[in-house]
Amino acid sequence: MSVRPAPRTAWHIAPPAPPGRLPVARRRPDGPPGAALVLTLSIPAIEEERLTAPVRRLLDAAREVLASGDPSVVVTAAPVEPRASAPAPAPARPGLHILVQSRSVLRDGEPLSLTRLEFDLLLHLAENPRRVFTRLQLLTAVWGYEHAGVRTVDVHVRRLRGKVGGEASLVTTVYGVGYRLADEARVTIDRRG
Repeated sequence: MSVRPAPRTAWHIAPPAPPGRLPVARRRPDGPPGAALVLTLSIPAIEEERLTAPVRRLLDAAREVLASGDPSVVVTAAPVEPRASAPAPAPARPGLHILVQSRSVLRDGEPLSLTRLEFDLLLHLAENPRRVFTRLQLLTAVWGYEHAGVRTVDVHVRRLRGKVGGEASLVTTVYGVGYRLADEARVTIDRRG
């Protein structure tokens, strides 16, 4: 088995083709004929925090390519035509806002009074959404040891639920397994705050 390096190809980012026409791949001087990647990005003009994780990664990758200053990348901008009116996004429901640096939590803009362990438990669950943790895993991750009784976790979850309140439970019990953050929980984490 032999491995040969792939031939060098030039990348080209071109404006979108007019409606009804396919984009034309143009040859770069240092690339083979027709070797081009035409990439058109249409990213909605909303706050970057509201973009999905894959879109944020794509945007970061595009910024990195543009910042590299590679002469084989050609960038041209084209005005974006507005699409048919999309339904207006639903107003954001208030939720929990975790400020990591100040170790505080805001519910609907109002501060919550949480103990150190309640804060650490909430942060751990919020950092790992949709993941179910056993009581022993939570003791190890949040408390840092396994020597306390596993019912300690139950007590802290009950207290956390009581302090957070709201119409839906923040922490869901997965019977026979442990706990996880509820799917409908609206929690944002701010590592700078």
